[in-house]
Amino acid sequence: MLKKILGICLVFLCCVTNLVSAEGTKPIQLALWSPVQLFPEKDSITGLRLNLFYTDNKDVSGVTLGAGWAKTSRDMKGVSLGIVNWADGLSFGFKGGILNYAGQRSVGLDLGAVNVVSGDTTGVQLGIVNWNEGFFHGYQGGALNYANGSFVGWQDGFVNIAKSDFSGFQSGAVNYVGGIMTGFQLALYNYAKNVNGVQIGLINGTDSLNGMQFGVGNYNGNEDPMVFMILANWSF
Repeated sequence: MLKKILGICLVFLCCVTNLVSAEGTKPIQLALWSPVQLFPEKDSITGLRLNLFYTDNKDVSGVTLGAGWAKTSRDMKGVSLGIVNWADGLSFGFKGGILNYAGQRSVGLDLGAVNVVSGDTTGVQLGIVNWNEGFFHGYQGGALNYANGSFVGWQDGFVNIAKSDFSGFQSGAVNYVGGIMTGFQLALYNYAKNVNGVQIGLINGTDSLNGMQFGVGNYNGNEDPMVFMILANWSF
């Protein structure tokens, strides 16, 4: 009986080994501080990655758990939980930690003190600071929300900045749009270079208004009907 069990285990181990070799991936990673880890950085992991201080792999699909820095030199797919979750390429899934970073694109949910994406984002960023360099489609919630590219969705924070065009809803203390704002701004201070929609706040400002402004002071750069009005301003 024991020989049969050992034989089955041996066959199973051989099958797993052949499968792993054929796919060029490893099913599990155990890391102390790279390169002190079970498999080297050049290998990809499909399965489970456990990290104490620092780990690095090429591509990761599955679950990463650790108390330190989990780095992926290309794409990360799945769940990554740790102090730093870092993907130089694409990130698909959920990242939770102090710092979450994606070098090319993020799709999914980033939950951390600081969330940074150097490319485009489709999904949700929740943190103290949310920073996106490319196009953003989804929701940003935090103290400081920043999008360098076009934004479609909802920015919800103390300070919301969209450097390019914005479509959707901005809510906070300060809202800023560097391009065309199509939608709704709600804050103490609202500014958009061009407004197609509504601004509600203490102070509202735009270089060109196609819509309504409601506040103590409302500035409309196109001077139609007036450049500045108290309580309300409009232009269509």
